[in-house]
Amino acid sequence: MQRQDVYKIMPGLIEKIAIHFGDKEKRHCVSDCYHFSLTLVFVKMEIKEMGIQESYRILDSIRLPHGLYIASPSAHYSAVWIRDTLYISLPYLDKNCGTYEKTLHRLLDLMLDYEWKIDIHIKERPRETWQYIHAKYDAQHVKEIAEPWGHAQHDAIGLLLWAIGEGEKRGKAILRNNRDRAMLQKLVYYLQSCEYWHDEDNGMWEEHREIHASSVGACISGLRAVKYLVDIPAGLIHAGVESLGKLDMHETADRDIDMAQLSLIYPHRVYTRDTALRVLGRIEERLLRNRGVVRYEGDSYYSTLEKNGRHHALSYYYGSEAEWCMGLPWLAICYLELGNYERAQMFVESTERVMLEDGSLPELYYAESNEPNPNTPLGWANALYIVAKERLQPRIS
Repeated sequence: MQRQDVYKIMPGLIEKIAIHFGDKEKRHCVSDCYHFSLTLVFVKMEIKEMGIQESYRILDSIRLPHGLYIASPSAHYSAVWIRDTLYISLPYLDKNCGTYEKTLHRLLDLMLDYEWKIDIHIKERPRETWQYIHAKYDAQHVKEIAEPWGHAQHDAIGLLLWAIGEGEKRGKAILRNNRDRAMLQKLVYYLQSCEYWHDEDNGMWEEHREIHASSVGACISGLRAVKYLVDIPAGLIHAGVESLGKLDMHETADRDIDMAQLSLIYPHRVYTRDTALRVLGRIEERLLRNRGVVRYEGDSYYSTLEKNGRHHALSYYYGSEAEWCMGLPWLAICYLELGNYERAQMFVESTERVMLEDGSLPELYYAESNEPNPNTPLGWANALYIVAKERLQPRIS
C-alpha cells in the first residue's frame, strides 16, 4: 500500500465512524484520532522501507570492486566465501542493475583461474580437503588462502550451478562465451568425479566430514538447473535423489534436524511439500529461539560454554547454543515458498525486532541474551531479510 492509497481510504473510514457520534466534541476527538492513526501508519511504513534500504546499504558496503562479497566486515570474516557471496547476491536475482551478473562472472573467472586444478580432479577424485575447489579466498586478489580449512563443501558448488542456471532462466547473460559454458560443463564433471551423492564433505557449517542432506540436495538442484545448458551424465541426478531418500528427513546419519536443511526448501526446492512442512515443524519446535535459530542441537560454535572447549559431546552444549539471526528471514522465505503468508509475515517481523539501530543483522546472539557476536553485520542475514521482505510486501499490501 502506497502513501496516496492511505490518504484515499482513511478519511472515508473515519467519516463512517464519526456518524455514530452525536456531538461536535466527539467528532473532533475522532478527527484527532484519524490524524494520529495516519501518522502512525506513515511512521510504520517508513521504518519498514528504511529496513530494506539499510540492508541494501550494508550489502553495498561489503561488495568488493570485483563483484564478490566479504561475509562480514569483522576481522574473522573479511574474506570471500563462494557460498556467502551467492546467498548475498540473491536480492539482485530479480533486478536489472547488472549486480547479479557481475558477481557470477567473477565467480566463473575464479573457476577459470583454477581450471588446471579442476581438470586434475575431474580425472582423479579429490580426497584431502585442500584438493577440493576451495570454499574461501582472500578478499583482494581472490586467491586460495594457505591455511587448513574444511574446503570439501559440495553445497557451495551445487549452489553455484543453481545460481548460473537460475540466472540464465531469468534472461540474464551469465554465460558470456563458450569458455564459460565449457567451465560449467567441467563443474558438472567435477561433482561426478567427487561422487557427491556419497562423498563425506564439511557441509554448510564447515565442520567434520559427513554425508550432508543439504550438500546432496544442493547438487541435485544445481544439476537440474543447468541440465538444458550442458550435458548431465546419465544417473548423476538420480544418484543424489537416492542418497537424499536414504537420509529421510535427517541432515546427517546422526543429526535429525539442522538449520542447513532450510536450503532444501529455499532456494533449492528439493523437498516435497509434505517433507518441507515436517522439517519446518521440527526446526520451529527444537531450534527456534527468541533471537534466531540455532544451527543444530549441541552446536558449540559461539556457545556460552565454548570457553570450555569444543571437544565435548553435543549434549554438553544443550541450551547454550548461539541464536543465528539469518534463520528468521530464512524461515519467512520458506513459508512464502509454501504459501503461508501469515507465518512468513510473523518471521519477517521477528527479524526486524532483532535488527540493530543501523539496520544490521548480526550473525548471531549469544544464548538467551541481547548481545550479538562480533560478526556484525552478516551479509547473508541481511540479504535473506531483503528477499523475504520484498516477496512479502505485495501480499500484505
